[in-house]
Amino acid sequence: MVLEKLGSALKETMRKLAGRGFVDREVLDAMSLDIQRALLQSDVNVKLVFELTKKIKDRAFNEKPPSGLTQKEHVINIVYEELVSFLGGKAEEIEIKPSRILLMGLFGSGKTTTCGKLASFYKRKGFKVCMIAADTYRPAAYEQLVQIGEQIKVPVFGNPKEKDSRKVMKEALNKTEKYDVVIADSSGRDALNPEMIREIKELNEIFRPEERILVIPADLGQKAEEQSLSFQKSVGITGVIITKMEGTAKGGGALSACSATGAKVKFIGIGEKLDALEKFDAERFISRLIGFGDLKTLIEKAKEVGAEKTAEKIVSGKFTLEDFYEQIGQLQGMGSLSQITKMIPGFSKLGKKLPANFEDMQEEKMKRFRFIIDSMTREEKIDPDVITSSRISRIAKGSGCKESEVRELLKLYKQSRKMMKMIKPGRRGMPFMKGLGI
Repeated sequence: MVLEKLGSALKETMRKLAGRGFVDREVLDAMSLDIQRALLQSDVNVKLVFELTKKIKDRAFNEKPPSGLTQKEHVINIVYEELVSFLGGKAEEIEIKPSRILLMGLFGSGKTTTCGKLASFYKRKGFKVCMIAADTYRPAAYEQLVQIGEQIKVPVFGNPKEKDSRKVMKEALNKTEKYDVVIADSSGRDALNPEMIREIKELNEIFRPEERILVIPADLGQKAEEQSLSFQKSVGITGVIITKMEGTAKGGGALSACSATGAKVKFIGIGEKLDALEKFDAERFISRLIGFGDLKTLIEKAKEVGAEKTAEKIVSGKFTLEDFYEQIGQLQGMGSLSQITKMIPGFSKLGKKLPANFEDMQEEKMKRFRFIIDSMTREEKIDPDVITSSRISRIAKGSGCKESEVRELLKLYKQSRKMMKMIKPGRRGMPFMKGLGI
């Protein structure tokens, strides 16, 4: 995951703070050094790193904790708030409206796939969407976009025989009048190449988009800032989409580029599938990174697959063993369990306590759990705490499963229920702190 080292450093910082009776300058210096090291290893700009950690140290040392917060809680809250601010601050609601969107970026940034993902996003919102294949440099770029368009049932306009992207754009625009959202995929370019910059300027003038979005791969590194500033100067960036977030442990270059240009990250690509595009929210991102979860995104994903009540039950901690089985089964439709558990606050804190195969639970395992539950009495399903060793033996025989499998199911259920019940919302934007031992 992007910024993986920062996530590890922050979790270690919280662990250290939890074991301290007080927070002094020595502790703050050590914490600051850990954060600096993690950010630098993640390709974040050196100047930005030191500016960020200075703010954290100054606030942590000079501010008095608000009423109701301990000093340790206050320090963690400061780290959280400053990291959110560094990544663009509190997310503004993306205005979903009819518009023209121009995508631009470097060669190999994932622009064409992102074009399809964005088209799919707007289509799911009920808009009539089309795409323009204005990439005339890369071989088969038109064919790739057409193939993507067929998958999501969105029309693509372009001319594979025409090498002048400006002519392609003009011709295509004549066919887009009846569409609410028009997304143009431009050629990948080096933002420092004068010829390529001239072309994107002319495309911008012809297309006249409301949104000019820069697509940056998370693994671009330190040169991301220079390239982004060049695009900003040339056509003005209204937003950024960061791709390949799931494929790198770094990503600091792309994020610091956004900080330098002032252009907010609007979406992040979190996988190869055409629905793997997520609205970016710095608060959610940092919460998930630290291990505080992301219940808001979890509920949103649940709505998309019709499992909202299921998600609400599992995060409330109020569920029977039978509910638990149904919840796991439905949540599998929202993505991999490893992705889902990252959104549940405190789940990472269970660590090795969970069964090793929980996140990769297979259909066969689910079937065996069903057999086990079916062999229980009504009382046992509602209150598994009444299940003794003799009952486990009876349930195992009745289900045709091993006693160890019955114990595995009970362990998974009880730990999840306990963890959910202990989590309580924190204060002042610091989610779920009370359930994390801080």
